[in-house]
Formats: sequence, structure tokens, C-alpha cells
Amino acid sequence: MAPSPRAMRSLSPLYSLLLLTGAAMAAADPWSTDCPSDTNYTRGGVFQANLDDLLSFLPAAASVAAGLAENTTGREPDEAYGLAHCRADVNASECRSCLDTSARDAAIKCPGQKKSTLFYEACLLRHSNVSFFGVADMSWLTGLCNAVNATQPELFKTQLGALMNNLSSRAASSPRLFAADTVDLTPFTKIYGMSQCTRDLAGDDCNRCLAVAVSYIPKFCDGREGGRVATRSCSIRYELYPFYNAQAAEAAMSPPAPPPPAVNGSDHSGPAERAGNDDATAKIALFVSIPVAAVLLVVLTVAFYLCKRKNKKPREHVLLSSAESEDRTDMRSSESLLYDLSTLRAATDNFSEENKLGEGGFGPVYKGTLQDGQDIAVKRLSKTSQQGHVELKNEVVLVAKLQHKNLVRLLGCCIQEEEKLLVYEYLCNKSLDKILFDPARRQELTWGQRYRIIQGIGRGLLYLHEDSRLTIIHRDLKASNILLDPDMNPKISDFGLAKLFSVDASVGNTSHIAGTYGYMAPEYALHGIFSAKSDVYSYGVLVLEIIAGRRNNFSQYPGTNGEDLLTTVWRHWSRGSVSGLLDGCSADGLQPTEMLRCIHVGLLCVQEDAHLRPGMAAVVVMLNSRSITLPVPTPPAYVVSGRASASGRSTTREAQAPAGAVRGPYVNDASVSDLEPR
Repeated sequence: MAPSPRAMRSLSPLYSLLLLTGAAMAAADPWSTDCPSDTNYTRGGVFQANLDDLLSFLPAAASVAAGLAENTTGREPDEAYGLAHCRADVNASECRSCLDTSARDAAIKCPGQKKSTLFYEACLLRHSNVSFFGVADMSWLTGLCNAVNATQPELFKTQLGALMNNLSSRAASSPRLFAADTVDLTPFTKIYGMSQCTRDLAGDDCNRCLAVAVSYIPKFCDGREGGRVATRSCSIRYELYPFYNAQAAEAAMSPPAPPPPAVNGSDHSGPAERAGNDDATAKIALFVSIPVAAVLLVVLTVAFYLCKRKNKKPREHVLLSSAESEDRTDMRSSESLLYDLSTLRAATDNFSEENKLGEGGFGPVYKGTLQDGQDIAVKRLSKTSQQGHVELKNEVVLVAKLQHKNLVRLLGCCIQEEEKLLVYEYLCNKSLDKILFDPARRQELTWGQRYRIIQGIGRGLLYLHEDSRLTIIHRDLKASNILLDPDMNPKISDFGLAKLFSVDASVGNTSHIAGTYGYMAPEYALHGIFSAKSDVYSYGVLVLEIIAGRRNNFSQYPGTNGEDLLTTVWRHWSRGSVSGLLDGCSADGLQPTEMLRCIHVGLLCVQEDAHLRPGMAAVVVMLNSRSITLPVPTPPAYVVSGRASASGRSTTREAQAPAGAVRGPYVNDASVSDLEPR
């Protein structure tokens, strides 16, 4: 139990000693570790050598750089990325000591792991085999709680919530993404709180990360006197005693002081004399600077023109000249991703038919193997393709900047001779449609796998819409653009039609409709208006396809009366029985509650009115939390009149809610007593 304020005052020297001892003990051992077991490296291999170099560099670099260092060592595919970060209220020597300990502990606490995060009292150390810099990672959380319950729980929760929410916003706007403060609990007791993000984040990302951490306080430490919650990118803590250095914390939150004015000797002149001197100096500077600036401008213009002529490549110029200047800048920024054409020809056996994996609107895709044994997938722009430079530029510029486990990884591109090629990681299970819509194979997908695929696609879309540094609308989400890794985890691919949005833009309009019918939201197909809600619609169609194991088209599936999938699902849902939707799903491990919830979420996503569709953040929460009640969906867009109402029900929107909906937002009246496939 924390000592009373009176006891603290009487025993302040001893209490300070105990705090210092506790801090030293905390620095000696991490309070939490994150060691994903799915990324092992070979002992004594190239990656370990790169990781050792990285860990030897980060502690010293962070201690002399205000507590933050990030670096990359090695080359693909054995690159090691690392970040060392110290709490803003600790000094350089404490920072170095903590990080030295963490570097030694990394191989002990997470042996053989390419990814790990170690949390200490004063510092954090993180490393990975993929870049994570500048990305708010909230996919994993950890917590630690005081064992003592608060004596005034309701008052404590109210004051704590106000304090931590305030600290989150203050930290996001502070120079070091750090804030610490107190709030009075009683006249004699304070709550001490602290919030901090790793300083590679943007302010908005920091605020979002801290908001997530604060929301988990009731789940981890409800009613406890103290606790902490951390993600890989941010952390919060609160106690009834001062656990941070208040003076150093105040300095860390203060804006940097402006530099003092330059002093060049003593100035004994009077005000009028100084004003005259200033005017004369300004005139001289003006007369001198204008001619010099003009000469420099001419010289730079001539030098740029000559350099451009010297380095001009005719064929590549034809490709790039149609793009805007910022497009060229983005493409040049991706030069590290360029592959040589001869390398890709050798890897694919000169694009042989035996290595062809499939073909889409962009062109054929080939499997290849590089000299180091790495398998790749090469997408080749066909000469008859209606897609071209803009789509290829989108893939390179957008996907190269994105890092998420549910997005396909772009390795590079090639623009040589007449070829336009994109190089991706190779995924052995190919695309989702190859299994889902194959009558002979779709039974291979268990319900557990389908549910993980639905969740994974949702997390990938959430990252694109809200959690990445870019706001991206995919515009062509469909089963053939979902690739599956060896563990059947989904990865969103094909960003040729993606649109990049600024932070303050939410809706776009285009006169050129591109995408796949059956997945297009009505506002996009009819009016060219697209937004994140357009992707939500496509996601809803995809969810229903995954559950039913059939495409969203008009076809003669048994029991569908030639209906499209959305009409069939709505008809079953309206009648209160969904067992007829499960012909294509294996009964192994079937979870009726999860299945019903996924159908409900899918119907919410395909509502005709875009404003009624949930955002992807809400969708992810709906899929993962059974405690949240769901609203009643309105009829999907494109429902065929007369078919959804075959049972004799009214087809007006007010009457098309599922049976029993009046008893609560989450409909549980759909029959789940007969879930065996027929």
C-alpha cells in the first residue's frame, strides 16, 4: 500500500532512497517483453550479425541524442531495424545504463527472435526485420497493475480519467511527445500520471496511440491505485506516489528556448545613431544580395539543364514525362527498390508459361526465384493492358511506404526497355478466390480460418484508412486481390487503383470508374464518388462471400432462385434463418455466434446509404467484442425487388429489418439449430 502523505513527509529521505532502489531494480529487469515466436533467425547467420551491430550502436546513440535513436543495419533480406527510446525525465547516464542493459537482455529474453520489444522503467528497446519507423503500432498491448485497490473507486476513476485524457493530448503536442502531471484525489492525496510516445511518431498518431492505451485502463487495472499500459509505440502510467522526476519532466514538456541574440562587442551608440546604422546596413545588404541572387539563379538553371541532358534516358523519359513532377520525385525516392531486367528474366526463366501464376487487368503474374533462393512474384504489365504508368506508380509509391502484416509486401519494380514489372513477396497459397470459389477446395477452409481471414482483411483496411501515415482508399478490394500466406493469413494486394487522400479530405470524385462490378459501392458505380465507405462496402461483400463460399453474382446456386449473393443473404436474414448460407463452409469448428455476428457486420457494411455504414475502426471492434450491440441493418444496395420479399413480407425499408429486431440491436433470432452443410 502506498504511504500516506504525512508518512511520506516524515520519512522523505528513506522514501527517496526506496524509490531510487526500486528504479535501479526496474532498470535491471524489464517489466514486460514482447517476443513474437513466428519470426526466428538462424543462430550465427547474417541477420544475427546485423542485429548485434545494431544493438551495439543504439544505446550510445540514444544517450547523446536526447533519448532517441533509430537505425538500420545490413541489406535485404537480412536487414535489422532498431529503435532505442528513453523516458523524457531521465538523464543521459540513466538512459545509457538502461539501454545497455536492454541490449544485453535482448538475446536472453527473446532468443533467436527477429522481432522483440523490451519495456523497462526508464527505457524501451525494439528491433525487427521489417521497418516500423513512424508507424503507430497498437496491435499488441501489455499492462502491469498495483495490487492495492483504490479506497474511493468512483472518485478515483473520475479524476484518473480526466488526468490521463489531458496528458494524452498534451503529450501529442509536446516537443518530446511526453507529459506528466498530477490531479488532486483528496486534499492530502494526488494521482501522479505520465504519458509518452516514441518520438518517431507524428502528433496525431501519438494521440491515437495514447487514447487506445487509456481505454485499456479499465480492462487491465480497474479500480487499482496504480498501473501502466503500453503498446509498442506508446505508454502510460499512474500511481499515488511520485514515480518520475518532476523537475526534469517539466523541462521536457517546455518548448525549446529561443537562441539568444548575437552580441558582437559593446554598442555605445544612441538610439538614433543605431537606427541610422541599421538603415545603411540594410540598404547595402539589399544592393549586394539582389545581383548575387540573380547570378546564382542563372548558374543553377544552366547547371540543372546540362545535368538533365547528360543523364537523359530516352525510353524511361517517355514513361515518366506524362506524370506530374511530384510523381517523378516519388518514383526517384523508390530507386532503392529497382530490379535489373536481366535478374528478373533469369528468376522467371524468361517469363515462361510454366512459371505463370495467373493474369489480371494489369497483366500476367509469374513465380520467380532469385539467386539467393528467395521466391518472388513478378507482375508484368501487358502491352494490351488498359492500366499503365499511373497504376504502376501507385503500386511502387504507395505500397513501398506501407508496412503491415495484412498488406502484401512490395519488394521492388523494374522499368527497362519496354517492360514495366512489379516484384512482390511470393505467397504459396495464391489468392483467396482460388480456394473459396472452387467447389473441390472450398471445404479446405475451416470456419476458424475464414474468421481469421475476415479479421485480417479488416485490420489491413483499418491501417490503410486510419493508422498509416498515408490515408489510402483501395477501390478494388475483392477476393482475387486477397493473397494467403502459408498459414492462411490474408494480405491485401493490387494497389493500382488506390487513391491517396490528404488528412483533411474524406471524399473524392472521378469521371473514370474503375474497379470490379459486384464489389462497387452504389455511390461510386453510379456517380463516381468514392471514400473510405466505398472500401467498407467492398469489404462487406467480401465478408458475405467468405461465409457463403460463393461469388456475388446472379447464378444458379441451389436454393437462390438465381439471386445475387446480397439478395440471398438478406432474404435468409430477414426470415431469421441463415443455415442455408453455409453450404460452402466446413462444419469443423463452426462457431454459430461468430458466424451470425460476421453476417450482421457484413450487412451493415453493404447498406445503400454510405453514411449508415460503419468505419473500419468500428468494424474491427464489432468483430472482436461480443459485448457491443450492433444496429439493425437496412437492406443492401442492389437488392432485387420482389426476391428478398418472397416470403410475403413488405419490401419497404422500414419493414425489412430482421425478425425480432425490436428486442435489441443485435439480432439473435436467426436459427442456428441446423448448421450442418447440406
